[in-house]
Amino acid sequence: MSSPSSTRSPPVKLLNWSTALLFLGISTLARADERPNYKILAGDRGHIAIVNSKGEVEWEVPCKNTPHDIVMLPNGNILAHMSDSKIEEISPDKKIVWTHVSKPTDAKRGLQIHAFQRLANGHTMISESGNARIIEVDQDDKIVKEFPLTVEKPSTHSDTRLVRQLDNGHYLIAHENDGAVREYDENGKVVWTYKLGLAGRPAAGGHGVEGHGDHVFSAYRLPNGNTLIGCGNGNRVIEVTPEGQTVWAIEQTELPGITLAWVTMLEVLPNGNILIGNCHAGKENPQLIEVTRNKKVVWTFKDFKNFGDSTAASQVLGIEGKVIR
Repeated sequence: MSSPSSTRSPPVKLLNWSTALLFLGISTLARADERPNYKILAGDRGHIAIVNSKGEVEWEVPCKNTPHDIVMLPNGNILAHMSDSKIEEISPDKKIVWTHVSKPTDAKRGLQIHAFQRLANGHTMISESGNARIIEVDQDDKIVKEFPLTVEKPSTHSDTRLVRQLDNGHYLIAHENDGAVREYDENGKVVWTYKLGLAGRPAAGGHGVEGHGDHVFSAYRLPNGNTLIGCGNGNRVIEVTPEGQTVWAIEQTELPGITLAWVTMLEVLPNGNILIGNCHAGKENPQLIEVTRNKKVVWTFKDFKNFGDSTAASQVLGIEGKVIR
């Protein structure tokens, strides 16, 4: 079995929409040499796995948790949260080389981890819902920094979703239950807020394509200073300016033959294309979609054999260059 650290894929070969590979049997006419040479790291259906472009599992470990964040580190290890409170760093040979366990500050309220990040200094940033705080721990798992979060609607399950430290040391945080993206400075002071709202549509219950709300999942700061937002059950992707003006968006049914449900993690590739995580959208829709800035679909990932309808966290491997995720 090849390890993920020793089989780094070459850059992704992009296909036109007419020849795009839809995983597991949708595009039966595509030749083997036309298939995009990428791999997907994701977690769902009781495991974390790396699946290659042929739909084959190259690496996997059991995981009862459904990850909301996941990453392959530069050393080839996988960083993932294996339960509500535990993060593990796992080597290519499946050895646990580092562990962190968070504890609730209030036992009645409990705690859930939904985001983490290995920082350039070797520390690990962790977002603790329930505790409503950000912590950073060192290699010995000692807390070296912490600050409380501004939370209007406290929720152990959804104080936060994705959190990322920015290049300037600030923190960009998706507050799911508040329907807000907040930027905190290095001392924990809120310096920017964007409220999603319902985008002119009525709220609707449900986790699938029928649901609609403002429960944001992810936010990313772009080089131009704008913020790209995966709107969760807002069923859309938007780019907003520092003043809060929407300058680009993909709406729920704007992509041909695809319906967005719970939009989760995004990745901005070196070529400018955007990968969209499409969770709870049903087997009729792909779990991942790559689109150009002109909103043309380049390829899609649809694998309900190895993953399922709750695939919220993923990473596309084998793409060289700086990726925003």
